[in-house]
Amino acid sequence: MLAVFFGQAGPSRAAAIRVVLGQYVGFAAILAVSVAGALGAELLPRAAIPYLGLLPLLLGVRAAWKLWREHGEEDNPRDASPTDKAGVMQIATVTFANGGDNIGVYVPVFSVTSFSGMTGYVSVFLIGVAFWCLAGWYFARHPAVARILTRWGHFILPVVLIGIGLVILIEGGAFGL
Repeated sequence: MLAVFFGQAGPSRAAAIRVVLGQYVGFAAILAVSVAGALGAELLPRAAIPYLGLLPLLLGVRAAWKLWREHGEEDNPRDASPTDKAGVMQIATVTFANGGDNIGVYVPVFSVTSFSGMTGYVSVFLIGVAFWCLAGWYFARHPAVARILTRWGHFILPVVLIGIGLVILIEGGAFGL
């Protein structure tokens, strides 16, 4: 997913920074909910986690609708400026929604560790986000991947978002699926 977002960012440094910021904002929200859950706040009941799949599903439907609506217009959606593409909050929302399984794992791990242990886990996870961002950026810049993302990225994004949403909903058993 990060490679798709970085592919949309194109050569724009500002857009690439928005991708990284969005990833960190979304992951920080995952960590915040996990820490709160581990501290007994039970911010998200376990039964609510599968419904996080609605967020990427709705973003994907919105992106598909926008793509369909723009189909046939003079402006090519692939030529839109990077500021018209994925923003920090869109990326953060996808990251958070896709992190329901992380929350399900982090809460029990955080609940049995000390504060210093929790701080260590959080630090390692945040460093890991940097590695994932670098990997996504690298793959988006790889010539073969870049050609695919340039040509098909505007179609890939809605499909991937809808797919992520459906997987989260189905695997979590939302709506009795």
